[in-house]
Amino acid sequence: RQRYLGYCTHMSHDAELRCRCGEIAGRVRDPAPQSVNRVICYCDDCQAYLHHLGRTDLLDEHGGTDVIQVAASSLSFQRGAERIVGLRLSPKGPYRFYTSCCQTPLGNMVSPAIPFIGIVAQGFQGADDCFGKPIGEIYGQYAIGSTPPGSDKLNLRLMLRVIRLMLSWRLGGKAWPHPFFDRTTGASKYPVTTLTPAEREALRPLCGPRPAAR
Repeated sequence: RQRYLGYCTHMSHDAELRCRCGEIAGRVRDPAPQSVNRVICYCDDCQAYLHHLGRTDLLDEHGGTDVIQVAASSLSFQRGAERIVGLRLSPKGPYRFYTSCCQTPLGNMVSPAIPFIGIVAQGFQGADDCFGKPIGEIYGQYAIGSTPPGSDKLNLRLMLRVIRLMLSWRLGGKAWPHPFFDRTTGASKYPVTTLTPAEREALRPLCGPRPAAR
């Protein structure tokens, strides 16, 4: 079985992204630790999403997902885009795109109005070389087992970093072109399904502590 790995090539200044079966290939242009945000997210939704895909191999022992947030325009696909599909866990939830061939997550975002895409780090071989190591952990209150120290508290440093990056991406014209959305219509380029409340609820026992009522 072909492994779910891409690689970082400093000759081309691209980080290559591949799905597990190799049908889909993409790349992130000019990767650098200072131009991205990399965190471990323990939120209930990220856990539920990977359980829904049957990809719990991408979760750590506490249910964390290693996510690299990049500018929307930096990600593009060179092969297999016809196999991309999308999912929302609820009608107002983030968009989560993955491959129909091997259930590999490709990118998460709130909407095209917010110019960042979160990519699971295991999509890149040598992710540390391309993007640096994770700089923080978030939503630890939903972690499985013990809560990683400091992950359940507001991290002001991370918040300010995300705001700075999003502002620089927007002002720098890096919100478009978007790999998943059409600029003219604002609609998804790929089919998106939404879980029913019952389908979403069925995933909760597989994840960490139930979120507080919203």
